[in-house]
Amino acid sequence: MSPSAPLPVPTPARPSAPTAAPTAAPTAAELLDFVRRTAADSGLIASLPLDPEGRSWIRLDGPGGSEAWLIGWPPGTGTGWHDHGGSQGAFATAAGTLTEDSLAVRLPTEGWKTLELAEGVDRTRQLTPGDGRAFGAHHVHQVLNESTAEHAVSAHAYYPPLPLMRRYSRNGPLLRLEQVELPGEWE
Repeated sequence: MSPSAPLPVPTPARPSAPTAAPTAAPTAAELLDFVRRTAADSGLIASLPLDPEGRSWIRLDGPGGSEAWLIGWPPGTGTGWHDHGGSQGAFATAAGTLTEDSLAVRLPTEGWKTLELAEGVDRTRQLTPGDGRAFGAHHVHQVLNESTAEHAVSAHAYYPPLPLMRRYSRNGPLLRLEQVELPGEWE
């Protein structure tokens, strides 16, 4: 730059656009609140097509980036024993009655194919419309519609979104890892 050239005029700093605060991961209580509100939304529940032969579902936007589903359960259907790949979750019944069988024990996530469960680890609860429950990242359960005549409907949410699901078989006290499903294999 020559001595007679004008000096560059500094450009005034532009105020930066406000940045959105990172969304905090939803808590189990927030997931439970979401599924209860969803289960109480009669218009949404009525929009779910009910299949007489198998479960039906629609995917929903859950809170804080969680994965959420509305699921219809024909009479006599269930999930079988499974976990949620390390995600915490919640579900609430919107119609009918669902039975949840769960294990009150933290299972190792890797390195086993068959476990013998101790006595007293089984839990069973009935969830009628409006009932819900939250669970932690190591929850193993099965959900059933034991009715012979009535569909059930429930809302579910998981955070982080399900990275995988492990499926188990159960024969008395023996729990056996049968399959690992990745996203897209259950949609």
